[in-house]
Amino acid sequence: QVQLVESGGGLVQPGGSLRLSCAASKSIFSIYSMGWYRQAPGNQRELVANIIWGGGSTNYADSVKGRFTISRDNGKNTVYLQMNSLKPEDTAVYYCKAVGGIFRSGYWGQGTQVTVSS
Repeated sequence: QVQLVESGGGLVQPGGSLRLSCAASKSIFSIYSMGWYRQAPGNQRELVANIIWGGGSTNYADSVKGRFTISRDNGKNTVYLQMNSLKPEDTAVYYCKAVGGIFRSGYWGQGTQVTVSS
């Protein structure tokens, strides 16, 4: 059974930082990429950042460039999202997604709430 276990969400003041982690179970064979998406109430789920597992190339939404950094630990099948200079508009449920397997299937985590508020 494929599992993605997320952690690190919470409440933070504007300008603060949080670090999200997502660990993929070993049953995901041959990870191609992992990434983070977010969904705020009334909005569609949107890509925040992703990273290609093999080469390490990254992609960011314009709204988070320069503030968020995605990284990976291949040995632990874990992806991280370091979020700095957080803004109230970053408030959302953050979801981890892994793409892998023979057919490059997508797998989602359960989501973790990030709230930026004073």
